[in-house]
Amino acid sequence: MAKRIQFSQHGGPNVLEWVDVEPGDPTDFEVQVENKAIGINYIDTYVRSGLYPSASLPSGLGTEAAGKVVKVGAAVSHFKPGDRVVYAQAPIGAYSEIHNVPQDRLAHLPDAISFEQGAASFLKGLTVHYLLRQTYHVAPGEAFLFHAAAGGVGLIACQWAKALGAHLIGTVGSAEKAAIAQRAGAWATINYREENIAERLSALTDGKKVRVVYDSVGKDTWEASLDCLQPRGLMVSFGNASGPVTGIDLAQLNKKGSLYVTRPSLFGYITNRAELELASNELFSMIASGAIKIDVAEKQKFALRDAQQAHIALENRTTQGSSLLIP
Repeated sequence: MAKRIQFSQHGGPNVLEWVDVEPGDPTDFEVQVENKAIGINYIDTYVRSGLYPSASLPSGLGTEAAGKVVKVGAAVSHFKPGDRVVYAQAPIGAYSEIHNVPQDRLAHLPDAISFEQGAASFLKGLTVHYLLRQTYHVAPGEAFLFHAAAGGVGLIACQWAKALGAHLIGTVGSAEKAAIAQRAGAWATINYREENIAERLSALTDGKKVRVVYDSVGKDTWEASLDCLQPRGLMVSFGNASGPVTGIDLAQLNKKGSLYVTRPSLFGYITNRAELELASNELFSMIASGAIKIDVAEKQKFALRDAQQAHIALENRTTQGSSLLIP
């Protein structure tokens, strides 16, 4: 028997349940992983609440963790028991002591990177990789806007941008979070609670604005994000922390300068093992070199059974950087 978090109805953090489960053997192309650290991501709250539909109820939760291989399916060729592994695109159910994962969704975790670092950085780091290196290729010296710069994805983006020599302008909700983002490598910050985002960004760029905006906040920042773009600029909407953007007026994109909008996801950029290995190798190289540092505050490490408290902290925006569940 093993323990896992599941929910039987959609709703707030209180719907999360701590239950026993009997792990099935891995199928031919699956690997059974004993999770050592589990990543918490904002998308998990969308699944729990019903904003993103789950396949059926009761349902597990989570797609990211790091751990050790305990069993492999008959047709698995890339992994063996005892291997250190990390994953971010597993079938839902990573909030568990044991999880079966398709081998093409797993990556080998280098010895130099701890289980906690792996689980805290993999989904977020792969996300930053596709945002800065594929959706739009950020250039050295280029200024761009990145919302929620002190969040888990944002802090990795700050560090990656600094390594690229790019100028990340990050939005934050407090002076404390501004300091954290700047220590991580943000070129400048905008406190959205005290400053007008578009006006402050215009001042920071001498009125030039930016060619790309990365927005995981959604509804609350949509208009401001568009107002920060140069003509023919690109709006990258990759999250809905404040609620989904609905009722988009295409004529508005024309009026604001023939703007482009895209709604990417990790699954659109990592579709096979080759793409996973390319992105993960670049991420691991950045971590191993020290260009990206992954540190999780002790107060943001929650016992797996305390997933409710972890979700409350995440949704109240009291966390900074990554948070973890520890089995």
